[in-house]
Amino acid sequence: MKRALNFLTRDECPRDFKDVFAIHSAAFATDGESRLVDKVRGSANPVVSLVAIAGERRLNGEVVGHTLVSPVQIDGAPKGVLYMALGPMAVRPDCQRRGVGSRLVSSALEACRELGVSAVFVLGHPEYYPRLGFEQMSPLGLYYRSEENANAFFGIEIMANALTDRAGEVHYHPAFDAL
Repeated sequence: MKRALNFLTRDECPRDFKDVFAIHSAAFATDGESRLVDKVRGSANPVVSLVAIAGERRLNGEVVGHTLVSPVQIDGAPKGVLYMALGPMAVRPDCQRRGVGSRLVSSALEACRELGVSAVFVLGHPEYYPRLGFEQMSPLGLYYRSEENANAFFGIEIMANALTDRAGEVHYHPAFDAL
């Protein structure tokens, strides 16, 4: 097991954009997620965009991870209730499995709490997100695009009972349609 990485999380700023693009490109098979971050960051509101900054000597001050959280719509949800989706999230390959992703998720959920977000969704690894408190959404009748994603679509309530009596499709920002 790798040793935990010494790092902090903070809001992304324009000087981080190049590093964030490179991290997503390195962590995923293509630069599709990198381009997605650029599109969503520039057009969604509100957006939570956080980076992890390494504090270790060999990586001192380098951006080693990033996550984005953007608004989503749920079929039939009342107006004025804010729901968001986590992702994409990426950690530099040489810094993976060292606590960076978990801390980015925790920091992103705290930022969502401060924004008054009711619940956060994620389409991601079935082994990873449940250990961070996310639950599968298919038992509630919530899905992303199709029921084929049921095993990988999760959510977490920020406000109590935010997903009670909610069912239907969760619509991400239109930029996600290009993935």
